[in-house]
Order: sequence, then C-alpha cells, then structure tokens
Amino acid sequence: MSLSLPSRIALRAVGNILLILGVNSYLPQYVAVFGGAPAYVIIGSLLTLGNLFLRPLLNVVTFPFHLLFTLATTIVVNGLFLWLVYQFVLLMDPAIVSLAITGGIMGWIVVSCVIGAGNWVMKHVL
Repeated sequence: MSLSLPSRIALRAVGNILLILGVNSYLPQYVAVFGGAPAYVIIGSLLTLGNLFLRPLLNVVTFPFHLLFTLATTIVVNGLFLWLVYQFVLLMDPAIVSLAITGGIMGWIVVSCVIGAGNWVMKHVL
C-alpha cells in the first residue's frame, strides 16, 4: 500500500524537523538552532519545501557535472541547498528562529552531508 502525496510530504516534513533536531543535538560543534520548537518547525518546513521545489532545479542545472564528478557534485548541491535555507532563515526575525553553521568549510561539508543523507533515506523510504 502506497501513501498519498500529501501524506508523504507531511511525513517528510516531520522527518526534516527531526533531522534538524538531531543535527542540532549530535553536531553542536557545527550547528546551532535557536528559537525552540518553532525554529525546528520553520527550518524543517524550509527543507521540505526546498526538497520539493529547489532541489530538482539544482539537480537539472548540475546534471553535466553529476556525470563527471558524482560525489563532489552531490556535496556541492547539498551545500548550496543548505546555504539557500540558511539565507531564508537570515531573513526571518531572529527572536523566532536563528540558524548558525560553524566550523568553517568543514562544518558546512559535514552538515550538508548529514542532511543530504537524511533526505536521501527519507526519499527512498517514503
């Protein structure tokens, strides 16, 4: 039995919220989310919407590079996707939600790989 599209989107949203909560909990040297539960919901929702609309566009644009450099391009796409979510969060009221990714380029690579792997698992499970 297959889930309906709205059910899959809702489950992916919950999965992204839990993914952000887990990244914030287990990788505090790289990620800091401030704003409590609303911040997790906002960032998780942005990841879900980005996965629905932005990621397919990024994959189309970077397709030629995927053919030559699969792993490096995947990391770059995940990093760019994470950067876009980060930029959206910066536009919001810092009293409600704040996201910080620390550790320099290594922090961005680790966080983008973890979030990319989590989204990949959700895509294949749901």
